[in-house]
Amino acid sequence: MNTANLQLKGLIMAMASICDAIVEKELLTRGEIDTALAKAQKAIQEDDDHELSGANLAAILFPIRVLQLAGQSGTKGEGATFSDYAKLVGKLS
Repeated sequence: MNTANLQLKGLIMAMASICDAIVEKELLTRGEIDTALAKAQKAIQEDDDHELSGANLAAILFPIRVLQLAGQSGTKGEGATFSDYAKLVGKLS
């Protein structure tokens, strides 16, 4: 596997953990984090300065979608692995 992919995997899971800590400390709610992620997703989708293929757009949105799923999972008190989230993103995209 490409080293950059492994680094991205670690970064995404670290961010998911940080988001959980932010919620636990009551700095933001899960809804507020989800709103921020939705804003990021919308900004990427509306960026018409770059002509992106569907595959490239999906690749850019992948980390955001994983973090959204991790937040939803955290709401239910469930933990999942990166592979679980990746499979779900694939099914939902």
